[in-house]
Amino acid sequence: MATLALPALPARYKPASIWALYALGLMPGLYAFYLGIFGGLGADPVRAFEHLLGLWALRFLCIGLVITPLRDLFGINLIAYRRALGLLAFYYVLAHFAVYLTLDRGLILSSIAGDILKRPYIMLGMAGLVMLIPLALTSNQWSIRRLGQRWNKLHKLVYPVLIVAVLHYALSLKVLDAEVSFYIVVTLLLLGYRLVRPKIMERRRAKRMAGAAR
Repeated sequence: MATLALPALPARYKPASIWALYALGLMPGLYAFYLGIFGGLGADPVRAFEHLLGLWALRFLCIGLVITPLRDLFGINLIAYRRALGLLAFYYVLAHFAVYLTLDRGLILSSIAGDILKRPYIMLGMAGLVMLIPLALTSNQWSIRRLGQRWNKLHKLVYPVLIVAVLHYALSLKVLDAEVSFYIVVTLLLLGYRLVRPKIMERRRAKRMAGAAR
């Protein structure tokens, strides 16, 4: 399969581009907060704000998992931005959870416990947050060097995180509309690719070796 060669960003500009990604990535959350303050989130601003934060968390999870297929299949190497995308997803999940605990439930433990028992999808969301915490804490070069191969195994937790995230999203809306269906399909494609990726990479290696032997 032919790959698409894109001009590489000079190395000296990459740190600035990563910080720019963080800045751009946080803008939707800040804009939603602005809308909430000035009455732009409708009749139930807390729920709307909470929903938007969770939706952006799901989007960043998906975008982060698109990077490997882009590199494998099309030669588009954006691996330098994967950590930032993962951390942005974590920040949005954390903000989503914080809004739920404070603005939505008012830090009333009995209300939170009752809500969890009544709405199992909240437990899915909490499970996703718990799994994301070690990923966020180890998203640095020191952890990569310290953990070695265990780092790769640990960061495969992102796959069950995506599963519980899309289930949490779908069950929270209680309706299978076009947007929910889109994220379910994207999740299936991203995870399905991981299942067939070893075979794809093996075939590509064999093809390269055959070409080099000629």
